[in-house]
Amino acid sequence: MSADIAQVEQLITTLLAGRAAAPSLELADYLKAIPRLDSLADIPAGTAVLVRGDVDAKPGSTIGEGDIRLRSMVDTLQYGIDKGWKQVIFGHIGREKENSLNKVAARLGEILKRDVPLISDWLDENTITVSPQATERIHSAPTGSVLMLENTRRYDIERVLWKAKAADAGRLAEPLARLANELAANVARVYVNEALSAGSLDASSTIVPIAMDRVALGRYVAGEFDGPMMRCLKAQLVVFSGLKIDKLDDLEAMIGRGTIRQVLAAGSLAMALKKAVAELDGRQVSLGVAEDPAHADKPYFIPRERVEQAKKMVADGRSKGIDFVVPVDSVVEDGSIVDDLKPGQQQFDIGPKSQKLFEQKVGAFLANKPQDAVAFHNGVFGMFEDRRFEAGTKNFMPQLKRMKDAGVEVYIGGGEGGAALEKYGQLDWVTHTFTAGGTVLNALGREPVPYLVTLRAAVK
Repeated sequence: MSADIAQVEQLITTLLAGRAAAPSLELADYLKAIPRLDSLADIPAGTAVLVRGDVDAKPGSTIGEGDIRLRSMVDTLQYGIDKGWKQVIFGHIGREKENSLNKVAARLGEILKRDVPLISDWLDENTITVSPQATERIHSAPTGSVLMLENTRRYDIERVLWKAKAADAGRLAEPLARLANELAANVARVYVNEALSAGSLDASSTIVPIAMDRVALGRYVAGEFDGPMMRCLKAQLVVFSGLKIDKLDDLEAMIGRGTIRQVLAAGSLAMALKKAVAELDGRQVSLGVAEDPAHADKPYFIPRERVEQAKKMVADGRSKGIDFVVPVDSVVEDGSIVDDLKPGQQQFDIGPKSQKLFEQKVGAFLANKPQDAVAFHNGVFGMFEDRRFEAGTKNFMPQLKRMKDAGVEVYIGGGEGGAALEKYGQLDWVTHTFTAGGTVLNALGREPVPYLVTLRAAVK
């Protein structure tokens, strides 16, 4: 099945519109439409299969260090090996085009106990054509082979949708259709997505599948969505933090599902909520530099419209019995602790009073926890990589264990939250840790996961 330009233009428009393109569709609707790996059981040995892999990893000195994403792919790759497919893995590493997957290919080979050759210079960027050498290497590979294409982000075509606007769809459709059709014609016509964390608008995950004859979700990705992620949709307690204020949209969507009863917030998200709570209660609070227009170009800046969004969220939430818990003190840039931020000050962590408050609120939740209680934790409370600002995050990690020990299912959204658990606690303190923070927020929040949008379109 080749992709025509009009089809790709429509897909681009849909992807850029996000939820607005299909506001009635929920995560379960996308998952129901997309086949799983076992649907490809009839694919004969010797067939080339393109695998969008979760290869954005930094392997350490031994297996088990920095390669959790690679290990997550093993079940799917072993299935293909057993079937005799020629699996061609592709994906990115980091954001810089100079990065190479050579160490990743070597580590995956160690994990699979077989050679995983890396094919470099596989795309002619000027003509957007797969090189004959790459095609021949795949064609001549023995059955059961696993190969890897070099970093997809080396090529500009992979990244053209990152900053694209709706008006760009017509201009970008032709080259992106050419890329998809080239891969289908000269690499493989069967596509498996086994890259949970690949939530960006990369062409390899959001455009290429549309030209494929068959598509499927890999074992790990399907398992993460069908199991832990669907459970997180039923969370009654959420712990939300981080520097990016756009997480407010994700929290708003999660609250809208009607299960959340308690929100513990820190970071920029908490700044907006703290201002909202104060104003709704007839008080005024300063957010320091976070509300100073002179800092409008900084990631921690809270625009006034975000405060208004937070006020509506809190007002609606309170009417439904939701308890919003925000910091009551802060650790500022010089390491000192203040109850109230002053103009010119910036919060770098929550203070000891906030830590105590959060602990008390967890206790209150446990005292009245519902049957089959679920808690979702995302992000960290401050600049935890600096020891001056790690206490809030460090001291909250035992609360996750406390909840799990009390019978609550506890999920961590990956990214910095997962890193903090490894640093300050143990993995078995929680029920499950995701390997992809951004994708999890997409799935649980307002916007659909881009690659699920495309896989659903490819099936249709």
